[in-house]
Amino acid sequence: MNFSFDDYLRQCQHRINTALAVNLGSFTSSFSHTDSRPHLARLEQAIRYSLLNGGKRVRPLLVYASAAAITDDNDPEGLDQLASALEMIHAYSLIHDDLPAMDDDDLRRGQASCHRAFDEATAILAGDALQARAFEIITELNGANAETKLQLIKQLSAASGQTGMVGGQAIDLAATNQEINLDHLETLHRLKTGALIRAAVTMAAHYAGATPTQLQALDEYAEAIGLAFQVQDDILDIEGDTATLGKQQGADQALNKPTYPSLLGLEAAREKAQKLHQQALEALDCFGRQAQPLRELASYIISRSH
Repeated sequence: MNFSFDDYLRQCQHRINTALAVNLGSFTSSFSHTDSRPHLARLEQAIRYSLLNGGKRVRPLLVYASAAAITDDNDPEGLDQLASALEMIHAYSLIHDDLPAMDDDDLRRGQASCHRAFDEATAILAGDALQARAFEIITELNGANAETKLQLIKQLSAASGQTGMVGGQAIDLAATNQEINLDHLETLHRLKTGALIRAAVTMAAHYAGATPTQLQALDEYAEAIGLAFQVQDDILDIEGDTATLGKQQGADQALNKPTYPSLLGLEAAREKAQKLHQQALEALDCFGRQAQPLRELASYIISRSH
């Protein structure tokens, strides 16, 4: 049977959108004190506004595809929990990245960013709540013993914090209006974007019982596509349009941020993305047909229009 990536993409996006609503739960229902509910209701509305508003869902897709490369046991609830945790971390990072003190973006996924739709304080708290809930979900992870849960929490913490996404954002902010070299730019994006993408792959593989050899191969794959994702983002900031991107086109240029096209030129940036794509595919040579979703995802990442 031929593999249809479009069908796979739709199925996985529907699966994670359903799982996110389930795993988020309701904050207000757990409080019996009626005076608190209106304030909590506004926070919950902001959280749902930011988390359940669509998006590509690349990190959950990587969770599902990575697990499928390791095992035929498609454990729905456990994988859904893991995918939800990763997407919540991603959603929290977007809320905070959009804040005036950070990237100061008014638009996210085609709608007003969280702090514009609500207010800055509510947006900060919504991000904080999503981050906390992500780690809580992993402590509840089905089919995993305490040691596995601890290892997964450690991996997600490293990918999310100062040695990963948060550290990358700090470098990004410091690099605005500055001239940096290619090595510096790659370090920035390996942390800011790549770390959580790598975590999605390696955490799912670890949960699915991958061997050390499989984990190494998948980490090489994830490192390549994590960087390729950012290269394509930089290209789209120039070539895309606001309606398709769902965020302001040219935002990086307006803020004078260093990008791959600004350092390499547009054509060389495209070549960089293609080279990384090839590296990702080569890393999967030790896998058979079960890794086809990962191969298709690598192609999707460098050919997407948003």
